[in-house]
Amino acid sequence: MPNVESYLKATLKKKKALLFVLIDSEISEIKSAANLAKEVEKIGASAILVGGSSAIDQFGMAQTVKILKKSIKIPIILFPGNVTGVVPGADAILFSSLLNSDNPYFISQAQALGAPSVLKFGLEPLPTAYIIIGEGTSAWFIGSARTIPFEKSNLAAMYALSAQFLGMRFVYLEAGSGAKSNVKPEMVAAVRKVFRGFLIVGGGIKNAQTAAELVKAGADGIVIGTMLEKGGSLKTLADIVKTIQNIRK
Repeated sequence: MPNVESYLKATLKKKKALLFVLIDSEISEIKSAANLAKEVEKIGASAILVGGSSAIDQFGMAQTVKILKKSIKIPIILFPGNVTGVVPGADAILFSSLLNSDNPYFISQAQALGAPSVLKFGLEPLPTAYIIIGEGTSAWFIGSARTIPFEKSNLAAMYALSAQFLGMRFVYLEAGSGAKSNVKPEMVAAVRKVFRGFLIVGGGIKNAQTAAELVKAGADGIVIGTMLEKGGSLKTLADIVKTIQNIRK
């Protein structure tokens, strides 16, 4: 995979919206993770994210990436919650700054610590503003996030615009793994109005209708993780793919 960012943009023109499947290497066994990756690739996922907010087992994560790389052709993108999430073998990394954290470590210090490893491992950095919406999830707790309420779309748009001015080409609106609610379409629309880059939305997305509403509002990519971890059906995932790729934005 010579250039993941170019691949994502080119694929977006064809499919109109992309599905990313998140595999948490600390929850999924390596064999089951590989089988899942094969299945979701067949269904139409455009990339696999590997990581999570509490991933601390670097060896296990590296092994997962290695097996996945042998199993699928779509890109593997690291989704690190800390420097421990930077491992070799993947195609790219969401090189993220948690913009609405109260802890400067998650805004710039972890990035400085992880940058040499990104270079050493030959990972393609995808400059990403990570913005946590709501509270009560692992990502919110570990990242010391200054909560943006679900109904405060203007605040999310403000952060996204600042990310654009800082040169970030990706924005990830995150409700969090296992979130009770997904990011609202109104917030996605507000962010889309000001942000010109690649807009990813994740957390609490459980069905095709929700995914469709988010894509219609302006999301370029939808992340599904918890639904599959908790035994969600691949048929539901297939319905999500079919639905979001046939939407006129």
